[in-house]
Amino acid sequence: MENYNVFAGAFVDRSGELRKDLDWLADAVGNENSRFVPVWGVQCLVDKDLQHAVLLEHQHVAPFIDDRELIFLGVFRDHPTFAVAIDAAGAPPLPKFGEFRELRFLGTVLPPDESNLLAHARALVLWHASQVFCGKCGSAAQPGAGGNSRVCTNSECGQVIFPRVDPAIIVLVTDGERCLLGRQEHWPEGSYSTIAGFAEPGESLEDAVRREVYEETNIQVGEVTYHSSQPWPFPSALMLGFVAEATSADIALNDKELEDARWFTRDDLKSGFPKLPFRISIARRLVDHWIHLDEDN
Repeated sequence: MENYNVFAGAFVDRSGELRKDLDWLADAVGNENSRFVPVWGVQCLVDKDLQHAVLLEHQHVAPFIDDRELIFLGVFRDHPTFAVAIDAAGAPPLPKFGEFRELRFLGTVLPPDESNLLAHARALVLWHASQVFCGKCGSAAQPGAGGNSRVCTNSECGQVIFPRVDPAIIVLVTDGERCLLGRQEHWPEGSYSTIAGFAEPGESLEDAVRREVYEETNIQVGEVTYHSSQPWPFPSALMLGFVAEATSADIALNDKELEDARWFTRDDLKSGFPKLPFRISIARRLVDHWIHLDEDN
């Protein structure tokens, strides 16, 4: 299996030291070596074969660039790279270069480094759109640090606002021979997935695992082991994946967030029921990892 999750990976040199170098940024925007990731609403541009992200030169995106809303992503494949937000009103722009598609789909077809770059670009574009005003004093906010923060324009406030990342645990609970999966009412029929939920203030990740599992399924959890993480920019979650050992077995839907929860064996999971999570998700990787543990032994 790959040693990364879809949308993850250190493929972009984020070049934090350059974010506050205004002269360098100004030169890079117009430099012929720079590349631009257009984000139309929430969608990203890919070629017509749906195999690669389309990165454009300055001349192609100049009408959409607002120097006041600069978003520097870092250096990608030796090119200074920027995200460009394009209003979703009207027909899709730049049709000669490809087409705009949703990131969830693109994660299934693009190379890992390109899906990582687009996830980064989309997340920052959406964050900027949600942080037009300072949450402290209500004044207008403007980009800082090359678009990696926003700064209140009120000189008496001057609050610096950083991109929001929401930590969420996602866990495969197992008693060794079985794993615990649940489903929500609005999911496709027969679909089940791992237990997940957001960490709360003042809570460790391990405590969040134990709380969420108990709240949703009534199962008590003992040892909790970290597996891997996945940025999930829909719009701003960071999924932190764990495997946990169950110390009880009787299921009850305590908080009613799930429609159903059940224990499944490996043979169950290989049979076609339940329907497992999408392959790009960390939930699916956790399940597949557990299935293959039996094959490896």
